Amino acid sequence: MKLLVINPNISNDVTSLIESEARRSASPGTELVVRTAGHGVEYIETRFESLIAAGAVAEIIAEYTRDGASVDGVVVAAFGDPGMPALKELADVPVIGITEAALCAAALQGHRFSIIAISDRIRPWYLDCVERFGLAGRLASIRSINESLNGIGSVQQDFKETLLALSRQAVAEDGADVVILAGAPLAGLARELAGQIPVPVVDGISAGIQMAQSVVNLQSGPHRASAFAPPPVKARKGLSKNLDAALTTAQHATRLPAPSH
Repeated sequence: MKLLVINPNISNDVTSLIESEARRSASPGTELVVRTAGHGVEYIETRFESLIAAGAVAEIIAEYTRDGASVDGVVVAAFGDPGMPALKELADVPVIGITEAALCAAALQGHRFSIIAISDRIRPWYLDCVERFGLAGRLASIRSINESLNGIGSVQQDFKETLLALSRQAVAEDGADVVILAGAPLAGLARELAGQIPVPVVDGISAGIQMAQSVVNLQSGPHRASAFAPPPVKARKGLSKNLDAALTTAQHATRLPAPSH
């Protein structure tokens, strides 16, 4: 199995965190291709920044699907899932966001879950994501760091005790059955804190890799109709060569063969 793992942020140090946790989580024999967004922001906190990142992610997916899939699945490795679920329309393989993967993993392990985030500003966008997945009624809380970050790649080291305290508060005060450590900058931290928090702790990157592998193994088939079918054929201009070719490939795949007589 070959998975394309995309960091929608432009931070290479965050990509390193993603890759390390992804390789720890992948099954033997799973090949990972890890890429960083070619344009965008250091780390995504808002809906508009997510909008910018979505285009960067689409370009990378297009690069690997323009002439037919050269990967078996895609993991969008930023909490908030920039471009999702629209990116499912572009690729002929499963495209899994780490938010949807983490929420599914949390829902399987408890009734109410809390999200631990790296900033107060990011919370409205995360709430939108939970509501879009229809799980708002199971959200116990979103707790977040309310201090300035020294650097996105050092959040774990700089705020480890704060993140641990927020996680414990989510359990004791909010009634969380599961804690989700949100965001690629926290990749791998769940392994370190799991024994210090009295409920299951979900890592988005780990969940994304595991869920992507599972969905690929299900071999359920591609979208050819309904909500996630490729966009219809129409005039377009100004797209990159890769994106234009990927759309053509996706649209061609929806043409069903004529019935035999």
